[in-house]
Amino acid sequence: MGSVIPLHKSADSAYYELKNAFDDKILKVEILINNKLKSDIELIKKMSNHHLKSGGKRLRALITLCSSKLAGYELGDRDVNLAACIELIHSATLLHDDVLDESSLRRGLKTTNSIWGNHSSILVGDYLLSRCFEMMVDDGDHEILKLLSSTSSRIAQGEVLQLQHKGEADLLEDTYIKIISLKTAALFSAATRTGAILSEVNNKEKDALESYGKNLGLAFQIADDALDYYSKEKIFGKKVGQDFYDAKVTLPFIITFHRANAKERNFLKDIFYKPRRNENDFNETQKLIKKYNAVKESLKRAEYFVNVSKDSLSIFNDSVEKNLLQNLTNFSLKRMF
Repeated sequence: MGSVIPLHKSADSAYYELKNAFDDKILKVEILINNKLKSDIELIKKMSNHHLKSGGKRLRALITLCSSKLAGYELGDRDVNLAACIELIHSATLLHDDVLDESSLRRGLKTTNSIWGNHSSILVGDYLLSRCFEMMVDDGDHEILKLLSSTSSRIAQGEVLQLQHKGEADLLEDTYIKIISLKTAALFSAATRTGAILSEVNNKEKDALESYGKNLGLAFQIADDALDYYSKEKIFGKKVGQDFYDAKVTLPFIITFHRANAKERNFLKDIFYKPRRNENDFNETQKLIKKYNAVKESLKRAEYFVNVSKDSLSIFNDSVEKNLLQNLTNFSLKRMF
């Protein structure tokens, strides 16, 4: 097993504090998403309901709501509508991801593609995106429409870039950071900047919240990739080692590869050249990851982004919302789910 950094109880509690603070609003987000995904097409209804049942943290919606309030938004439900938009973009990417990864489990439940097939999952993911864009048009804010449209494009580019480098055992860390900046951090930063735009604050505050979201997203994804090598399936909600089996090169592997000796590097290359990797391959790779402290080192990298994320909020006055967002950075780094 890879090295595990000791977890603090406060890490997960930071998420629950944020969730509890916006309990009424997040309930409205859930209701809105359910209403928007209604369809007369039976298959869409079944697949949407199944996907929604799997739940999720609604983290991107929560940081949209909290950023809005931090920046001064108080009247109306535009924050709810746009938080729902952010979640629909995220849900669509998950449906597409599961097809690309041939995943059979997400959040402890069977994936939609494992039940209804890849074609249906791709089309329902597209349906979620189309409903999201309808909501953005209804909102009518050109700046937000431009932001979320370009964010959807960036996420797609990140997916393609990751696919392009699939199985590349000697992937550079810079390329990995570029991939997760597009795939994950782009939507986090869009969520927090959307909150700032809603509040009509100045560009400096918009940029600060965008920086918070971007660096939070980078830390979150690096920690997620580290969890893939040491978490437990019943906690993690998906097969442990899934990235490895899918030949996705993530930071723990990159660190291990670049610290390994020539013989070990050849071994790792050979594993990723194989069309399929087995449990023995995973166990042997885990031994090398442990040998080179790659999980611990990955989380150190994530800690850098956590600190940048926290510092980004320094221009805002002290408030409950600022405290909630700053505490959330610990959850992104030390969470177990």
